[in-house]
Amino acid sequence: MHNSPAKSSGKYSVLAFLFLGWCISYIDRAAINIGIAAIGSEFNLSTTVLGVVLSSFFVGYAIMQLPGGWLADKFGSKKIIISAILIWSVFTIFTGLSWSLASLVVIRFLFGIGEGAYPSASLKGIAETFPKKERPRMASILMSSNYVGSAFAPLIIAPMILWLGWRETFFIIGAAGIVFVLFYWLFIKSPVQKEEKQSKKTGEKTSLKQLLKMPLMWQLVIAWFGLSMVNKGLDSWMPTYLMNVRNLDLKAIGILTPLPFVAAGIAMTIGGWIMDKYFSGKEKYLLISSASLTAIFLYLMYNASSVAMVITFQALVYFFKSFVFATVTALPQKMFSKDIIGSASGMINLGGQSAGFVSPLMIGILISAFNGSYDAAFWFLIASAGLSIISGLTIQRVRKSTEIDDAPTPTVS
Repeated sequence: MHNSPAKSSGKYSVLAFLFLGWCISYIDRAAINIGIAAIGSEFNLSTTVLGVVLSSFFVGYAIMQLPGGWLADKFGSKKIIISAILIWSVFTIFTGLSWSLASLVVIRFLFGIGEGAYPSASLKGIAETFPKKERPRMASILMSSNYVGSAFAPLIIAPMILWLGWRETFFIIGAAGIVFVLFYWLFIKSPVQKEEKQSKKTGEKTSLKQLLKMPLMWQLVIAWFGLSMVNKGLDSWMPTYLMNVRNLDLKAIGILTPLPFVAAGIAMTIGGWIMDKYFSGKEKYLLISSASLTAIFLYLMYNASSVAMVITFQALVYFFKSFVFATVTALPQKMFSKDIIGSASGMINLGGQSAGFVSPLMIGILISAFNGSYDAAFWFLIASAGLSIISGLTIQRVRKSTEIDDAPTPTVS
């Protein structure tokens, strides 16, 4: 039976709210990166110490991935989404009130704790809202918000810091997050959950412990860890590479670097649809082929003879690595029952965030070890894409779960 227009409107309103929530998270997250120079100047902090401030967010963010997913599975997405946005918005405001290095580190760590629960809870919200056949596409559309937020954040934050100052900027964007929480609480109602067929038969639900024993989960985690090494490594070091090796200035970098993110956003938006339409039951081949093309275009990017070709190949790298992201994000929505979607998403996100610690550090070490040459660094990234390919090759044919092919639609007031 088809959804009525009201119900269809309701579920797409949920998607829109979740999408906007992701954009807000990227704006709040980007504020510290754009304002870090002003913060360092006011507190008289060295570059190394500022790195500690920035890293403290990622520590909290990574720690919260699995617990955030488990909490969303246990209490439902709405409670965790509201709690997550409220916590990170409050600590965004507290960032503007920080008074010392120690306070900055603690505040940004707690900011990361709050934001770390949102990814899994938002994907849990998709599973609660949409029928199973629609979930892969909706999950991909939702996660394309990562690149929309990345593109718009500098356009919003940089002028605010220039006009108002960094403290006032944190106050305003934190307050905006609290307002968003109020609207989400008022207009998005929790769905009335239906029992899953398997649960009716067995009287049991899949636990986090059982999820950790599933080979498919670890294969997806490793696949996304490998491609996240590419993602995090390029995000961290490409501006420096373009300046030091390709001799671009900051103005040129500011114009050119958003282009790969546009390509990535397009890939994420259509990735779930392509997986569902052309690779149903053969999802591993989409993952393997996309990871292989990522490795090929990485090699071509590094060996390109012109800056234009470097950026073109980088855009293709981001395009195809985002197909891997779309696959590992959408596949749990398609294969697993609603009761473990949050935990499954948290587990995959943890793999991706772990790469955020490893890849930039390893690239820095390799560049130093080879006297400023990026050769070893790029081969390291190509090998990371190879890890994703190998993991994809080990995936067996995925069986469909027994969950009822329907989902309750939250009421939008």
